[in-house]
Amino acid sequence: MFEVIVKKTDIYGNTPKAMRKLNWLITILALIKFLIPFLIQDNFYQPHRDEFLYLAQGQHLAWGYLENPPVLGALAWITHQLGGHFVLIKFWPSLFGTLTFVVTARIIVSLNGGIYALFLSFLAFVFGAFLRVHYLFQPNFLEIFFYTLIAFAVIRYIQTKNNAYLYVFGIACGLGMLSKYSIAFFIAGVIVGLLLSSERSIYLNKHFYFASLIGVVICLPNYIWQYNHNYPLLHHMKELQETQLQYIKPSDFLKDQLLMHLPTVYVWISGLLFLFLSKNGRKYIFMLWSYIILMTFLIVLQGKNYYALGIYPTLFAFGSYLLERLTRKRVQFMRWIFITVTFYFGAMFTFLALPVFPPQKLAEIYKEKKVDKTGALRWEDQQNHPLPQDFADMLGWKEITEKTARVYNELSDAEKSKTIIKCDNYGLCGAVNYYGKALGLPEAYSYNGTFLLWMPDKFDNIMNVITVGENHPDTAGVAVKAFEHVDVRDDLSDSLARENGCKIILWYHAKPSILNNFLSAEIAEKKALFIRK
Repeated sequence: MFEVIVKKTDIYGNTPKAMRKLNWLITILALIKFLIPFLIQDNFYQPHRDEFLYLAQGQHLAWGYLENPPVLGALAWITHQLGGHFVLIKFWPSLFGTLTFVVTARIIVSLNGGIYALFLSFLAFVFGAFLRVHYLFQPNFLEIFFYTLIAFAVIRYIQTKNNAYLYVFGIACGLGMLSKYSIAFFIAGVIVGLLLSSERSIYLNKHFYFASLIGVVICLPNYIWQYNHNYPLLHHMKELQETQLQYIKPSDFLKDQLLMHLPTVYVWISGLLFLFLSKNGRKYIFMLWSYIILMTFLIVLQGKNYYALGIYPTLFAFGSYLLERLTRKRVQFMRWIFITVTFYFGAMFTFLALPVFPPQKLAEIYKEKKVDKTGALRWEDQQNHPLPQDFADMLGWKEITEKTARVYNELSDAEKSKTIIKCDNYGLCGAVNYYGKALGLPEAYSYNGTFLLWMPDKFDNIMNVITVGENHPDTAGVAVKAFEHVDVRDDLSDSLARENGCKIILWYHAKPSILNNFLSAEIAEKKALFIRK
């Protein structure tokens, strides 16, 4: 009789009928997860500042970029091949967000969790920080996915001792490092966590080393690229430390870990308790050590709050499973309380996670609700603003490009051929290139970020420069004196946009020999930092 029962269950201990129900539920929830951002974000908003940078990488395929590894650039290349529409930009984060939920759901099923646990974990993906991250074309959505896939592979290996999962682990580590460098902190946490757990026998398994070697080989081309460019990752981290990370306090970082998932914070805390207190959870204690090690790394290095996001899907899986088990019998009413509380706080949190209303209306809501007291409106300058910085970074780009096009198109055809457009930062440059082609603009350039590497080494016969985003020129400056006249021709006037006040300046009629030599020398000086001698 026992053997008959075994034959009618799957590898997780569920009957085929139960598994069909779980699979259908996972599929339905995954579809909802994919569609929600497209349905609730107001169409007033444009791509985010960072998205323009990563989109541009798709037009310059390489094994690395100054800001990030190559996988996002490869996805951007596909986006451009399909037309580069706004929906296609958002397709990738939404897809990988959905896949992250599916992997999380599979962790729950592997623990023999059921319908309630799956639904509770799903709420964490639609009521919290993941809602925003999984709608922005940035490396974070890839990092979170590979964090979760790495954890899944180790969990399944512990459960089954099937070496195939070790190779999933190795491949996920390799692709993860090609997606975002900070995933190295989690990999280090997993390695140390396994060493400190009862599963340290994994280090006696030759397949662990073969799989790890595969991971190293996968990310080797990026390491070679880093070497050939004087390790720009180190330069980028130093720049971040000087401009942003130095302002991050450990207390704010830890507080944000609670606030980022406020509607479901009780779920991931339950996940930590499951690992620490549950006899069943002790098998996966490596995840608790990984969490502690990752948090220690990020606090010491003053990492941004969202650098830790990748570890939470697995904690949500453990927490959802534990809460389902604890509320099976006499306290089943608690299940409805958990869901009600999550929906109540989640509905309010959605206004911060995605821009669901036009900017002015959102700003009024935030002011009325005194959202500035929460820190959600604090930008990198450590000041509160009417909108969250990410939302302000989705405004004004099209208007800036249109005004730049008007200045450019006022020139004669002969003048246009002697004119370049130079932008102050990668957001402006990416936006001008994204929208500008339809307006007849030539390729814009910038010294900022990886755009520097894409600039020609020298220019010939250039007499005019249109700058976008630079401050009003210093009339005593050497550059100004090289031109017949310099005029501020237009600017962006949008108090809610981060680029509010951005100036479009026409630098007109310089002597080509002076200007071209100046540009070539300046480009060579800036590129020298990333050229191995």
